[in-house]
Amino acid sequence: MQSETNFETSFLEPNGLQSIDYGRRSDRDDGGTDPHTLPNEIKTGTTTVGAVGADGVVLAADTRASLGGRFVTNRSARKIEPVADRTAVAFSGSVSDAQSFVRHLRAELREYELRHGDAASVETAATVAGDLVRRGPYRILDLVLAGVDDGPAVYQIGGGGGVMETAYAASGSGMQLAYGSLEGSYEPDLPLADLRRVVATAVESATERDTASGDGMTIATSTADSLDLEQFGSVADGVASTADGAGAARSNDPNAIDESDEEVR
Repeated sequence: MQSETNFETSFLEPNGLQSIDYGRRSDRDDGGTDPHTLPNEIKTGTTTVGAVGADGVVLAADTRASLGGRFVTNRSARKIEPVADRTAVAFSGSVSDAQSFVRHLRAELREYELRHGDAASVETAATVAGDLVRRGPYRILDLVLAGVDDGPAVYQIGGGGGVMETAYAASGSGMQLAYGSLEGSYEPDLPLADLRRVVATAVESATERDTASGDGMTIATSTADSLDLEQFGSVADGVASTADGAGAARSNDPNAIDESDEEVR
């Protein structure tokens, strides 16, 4: 139970442990895991950030997986996954929960598309994601979902399944540091190039002091035309790519969840 609920990593590298105290999940009373059976301190770590700009949305996350913020278990964990053509989710939480959740969300959104003859909106995707978290067996999962349909949108989805649309959001053990950076630099309707720099810098700010965040960076950029995912070997490289407009090649790690190619692209 302890090792399972303390896990936090990406779908590419399911072997990390992280660190932020969420306390008890007292809001889960609808048939999910009984909050009173959980330990008093459930730890997840990382820093994820999402923000809305004039022409799209940007998600960014560090790539460090660690054991309670004390021991680094992996330096290249990808913590952002696409769930639809122009929608992606950044996450922290249990490995098994995260893997099950993203498969389930992709399946639900695909079923919606088949039933309605059109892809689900970002709002619908966020609503479905929140419902899955609230009603499913997921013990610890904290999400930032972002995408573009009629317009760009970012949603923060809490551990109890609450869904809130916001101009920008941060989660994980470095969220307070990231919010400090966002509060000073974010402006509504930023051009995409500027938005990438603001979001990447917020993650960088968190890695300066948060021991559970660091190493590399993943940046997802969604516009009306496409969703691009970039992986960088260091946080500095990720920030540098936003300064000159250059980006690394899109990540095509063969260890990604099998169904991503069929259901996302």
